[in-house]
Amino acid sequence: MDRADVGALVQSAVDGDAAAWKALVEGLSPLVWSVVRAHRLGDADAHEVYQTVWFRFAQHLGRIREPEKAGSWLASTARHECLKVIKAMRRLTVTNDPQLLDRVSEDRTPEQSILDSEEAAAESERIRWMWQEFEKLGERCRQLLRVLMASPPPSYHEVSAALGIAVGSIGPLRQRCLRRLRARLDARGAL
Repeated sequence: MDRADVGALVQSAVDGDAAAWKALVEGLSPLVWSVVRAHRLGDADAHEVYQTVWFRFAQHLGRIREPEKAGSWLASTARHECLKVIKAMRRLTVTNDPQLLDRVSEDRTPEQSILDSEEAAAESERIRWMWQEFEKLGERCRQLLRVLMASPPPSYHEVSAALGIAVGSIGPLRQRCLRRLRARLDARGAL
């Protein structure tokens, strides 16, 4: 098609002439297809790009400043759409490897992120409550439990020497202190 004919057809199509639109599509489709084929897309992607190009052309039909250059506009749009598809395909990796297909994604969905955040907040609240109730235990229990929480844990002989508690009393005292702490947390509804 010559440029003057294209310009006249675009003007007629803008005015609502269906025959002019049909003539544009028939006359310029080979150009669009040649650009799409040059990018070696698969059939489905090629047809998608072809349709997208004509859709965009229809959207912008009344705003094309140089109607006689509609062919250039279509070719440029086709190239742009093909490159978008190729870029999107690079992010995808086609595989039939069952180990990769069964792998759980490391990307967090927005829902998973919210659930993780809520779980972390709840855990933080439980820990805060635990330390509040720990501080309400007697001095002897707090000292013993703090010493036993050390890393690496001390031997009972070291605990006995540090706190002045008989080695045989450390285990039973520890159990009583932990039972008191658990009871306080149960009463608060923290467990």
